[in-house]
Amino acid sequence: MSKGTYYVTTPIYYPSDKLHIGHAYTTVAADTIAKYKAMQGYETMFLTGSDEHGQKIQRKALEAGKEPKEYVDEIVASFKALWQKLGIDYDYFIRTTEERHIKVVQAIFQKLYDQGDIYKGKYEGWYCTPCETFWTDRQVAEQEEKLCPDCGREIEWVEEESYFFRLSKYADRLLQHIKDNPAFIQPETRRNEMVSFIESGLEDLSVSRTTFDWGIPVPFDPDHVIYVWIDALSNYITAIGYETEEENFQKYWPADLHLVGKDILRFHTIIWPIVLMALDLPLPKQVFGHGWLLTKTGKMSKSKGNVVDPVVLIEDFGVDAIRYYLLREVAFGADGAYSTEALIQRINSDLANDLGNLLNRTISMVNKYFGGVIPAAGPEEEVDLDLKNSASLMLAKVEENMEALKYTVALEELWTFIRRSNKYIDQTTPWILARDEEQKERLATVLYNLVEALRIIAGTLKPFMVKTPYLMGEQLGIEDLIRETKWEDLKVWGQVKAGVKVKQGDPIFPRIDLEEYFAEVEKRKEKQAPGEKETAKGKETETVKEKDLISYDEFSKVEIRVAEVLEAEKIEGSNKLLKLQVDLGTEKRQLVAGIGQHYQGEDLIGKKILMVANLQPAKIFGVESNGMILAASNDEGKLVITTVDQDISNGSRVK
Repeated sequence: MSKGTYYVTTPIYYPSDKLHIGHAYTTVAADTIAKYKAMQGYETMFLTGSDEHGQKIQRKALEAGKEPKEYVDEIVASFKALWQKLGIDYDYFIRTTEERHIKVVQAIFQKLYDQGDIYKGKYEGWYCTPCETFWTDRQVAEQEEKLCPDCGREIEWVEEESYFFRLSKYADRLLQHIKDNPAFIQPETRRNEMVSFIESGLEDLSVSRTTFDWGIPVPFDPDHVIYVWIDALSNYITAIGYETEEENFQKYWPADLHLVGKDILRFHTIIWPIVLMALDLPLPKQVFGHGWLLTKTGKMSKSKGNVVDPVVLIEDFGVDAIRYYLLREVAFGADGAYSTEALIQRINSDLANDLGNLLNRTISMVNKYFGGVIPAAGPEEEVDLDLKNSASLMLAKVEENMEALKYTVALEELWTFIRRSNKYIDQTTPWILARDEEQKERLATVLYNLVEALRIIAGTLKPFMVKTPYLMGEQLGIEDLIRETKWEDLKVWGQVKAGVKVKQGDPIFPRIDLEEYFAEVEKRKEKQAPGEKETAKGKETETVKEKDLISYDEFSKVEIRVAEVLEAEKIEGSNKLLKLQVDLGTEKRQLVAGIGQHYQGEDLIGKKILMVANLQPAKIFGVESNGMILAASNDEGKLVITTVDQDISNGSRVK
């Protein structure tokens, strides 16, 4: 029997370019809560999508020599491909270029205009095209250089006729709603920020543009297109049938949860609620503004060149490792730093050591002591009851923290139980019990309890991971049981039937050698050529097509210079990486190269090598590298650095 409905949304992402790991963070979080609620018995609706109109899209399409719709179609396809790779089970993917959405947005605009909440005026002020946000003189007055307060990029002065939405009319009502409903904006620090923003005074909002035409036309004034926030924010109701499928709309609205990044919280907790108030519709139950995943150079953005591609991470480490890291590493709501080193450490310690070790030890012992058949449990002892109580306590704490969107804490509680189960093995010493035939029944109880603990662990992981629970089930011989498990089933001990045959498999999370991985990444950079794609786990070669060819102008951007090796030494703790000091004629540089298995440091001193001199600096194994050596390698693994065959001055450019 259904517990009711649960409607969760992500922002609809802007298809100006491919998505990065920060976008994946939001969507994995939404997918996890939707899967969890479905396990609890709710009829879930999970919405994501793409916000496809606006000046930035029009400019990007023009630069690419394409029509805006053609341009966004290609990018949106990459969105959907990424969500599939991440195991995202959305119920609906809305595009703001859909005919249904367009018609309903026009109807909303018309209604707001007819009731006097939208009026015509003139806009004069600052505008940020990347953020699609207007800024007043007051908001940027203190800056010498006029930059966007949100993204820090240049803003432009705009003067144009515009329609305005009366935000100020509803400010007091919204403020009262926030104060009466403390859970409406979370976390609390974000709520306080929004209250301060409203109390400082809301100005009416420009909601149309005339300087571009890639948007939804204002129904009564075709010279104007509807500005992004009225268009984009309305997706949350148009997708579920507002004005088109009333029964479905009434079923799911108001939304239980809007998940958004903190940078767009203001639009979702001020503009969107006021639009809903003007439409006389209920407000969403909660808007949660999570923090950013940062790199060492700050918030990820294409313009900074510091984005982390989730597709590469999935290829290198697998989907479940990425999902686990995103939800486990950073407290949801706070900012956190992404680091590949931290990801690998999580894989090795939590997934390989704790979870993988528990599964492997248990199946090995069932194979060794009971011929691979899960035995029936016998009488219980105190240590068995303690394990069962630990499972019950863990499930209660996971529930409590999932309701508060504390994914990190929920996973901590689950891992506490995983470690408790490993400890249970040490407490009961099955290898000693196996020596005494009279202890056979006791041994059977211990191994049955371990299998049952793993069933509960696998079931609890279902919202968080998309493959691991079923791989565990397959090895334990209970894949169908795991697949059908609902949340309440996890609270009942003894669901595994004795007599089931286990199946030893490969480790679900092999350990990753940190040094080898980064050396492989370095080799990948050095070896990668047009038409060749490579991950740390293998190489995929494609036929070089015409589109892979580059122009002379593109090649000329790569600055290859002659450099003389002055010093070369192994990096401590690595047998593959060398740290080089080289002379570029006008300056000296430090490089890190993964050539330590092919060259001794002393063999390189005095050699004149070729290096890429205008490569962005990177840290490899904790050592900064300012450039890249060029080398050739073959399929047998032989590697040879490139040198010059005659003396030429250091710093000479290769053309």
